[in-house]
Amino acid sequence: MADVSALEKASTALRALLPARFRSDIPIVPVVRMSGAIGISSPLRPGLTLANVARSLDRAFSMRNLRAVALSINSPGGAAAQSHLIHRRVRALADEKKVPVIAFVEDVAASGGYMIACAADEIVADKSSIVGSIGVVGGSFGFDKLIEKIGVERRLYTSGENKAMLDPFLPEKPEDVERLKALQREIHESFIALVKVRRGAKLDSRETALFSGAYWTGQRGRELGLVDAVGDLRTVLRERYGDKVRTPLIAERGFSLFGRRVPGVTQVLGEASLADDLVATLEARALWSRYGL
Repeated sequence: MADVSALEKASTALRALLPARFRSDIPIVPVVRMSGAIGISSPLRPGLTLANVARSLDRAFSMRNLRAVALSINSPGGAAAQSHLIHRRVRALADEKKVPVIAFVEDVAASGGYMIACAADEIVADKSSIVGSIGVVGGSFGFDKLIEKIGVERRLYTSGENKAMLDPFLPEKPEDVERLKALQREIHESFIALVKVRRGAKLDSRETALFSGAYWTGQRGRELGLVDAVGDLRTVLRERYGDKVRTPLIAERGFSLFGRRVPGVTQVLGEASLADDLVATLEARALWSRYGL
């Protein structure tokens, strides 16, 4: 018995000398941060897309001593397809690795941002976070009257009667608008079905505005079943996995300290890139401003 006790003490002493990442007694919950407008990208401002988060997700789900994966989400939404692709990748990895996923909402997880949050097994938000906005929106501008006023003639040559649908320099056609709305309804129905599958009986079916595109605070979202709990990442993970839990931030490689890709020798940053960056910034700013942010 004395020999066994001595071996146990020696093993404990040696384990304490190992780096934390190699110790099996320290729980690991990697954090993947998903911040920004979804799918709105430019050469200088990579948006939140599957291509930009896939490697981080793979690294997070491949870590040793994994207890869960945390998603730190701060997004006003954006492209429906990219939102769904990220959602599917998270679920595929979680099911493959048999690892629970917890989403933590920062300022906002709305529209596509909320779709990504629904990939988690549990959603935690601050009481002042914004959640919801389960809907689809699209917008454009009409310049046909302006170019007519200044004497500019629009010349457009297409093959296919719908190829120039909703061209901002041509008068709007009711049938084109209806075709767009039909697409939006289809995407909206898919979004609703996804939320119902992921949130299930947690949702408050008495709230008629749940799928109207409306949004709520995290506190109200918890009451409606959009959120499971009110809290923050550090507190929740320490309460659940102990004070020694490690929460390494898994960042995409190839980015600078400012979150932008490090330019390669083939990357040329000209006037077009700066213009794209300006447009992307304005589009992203418009998304954030919908939620007063």
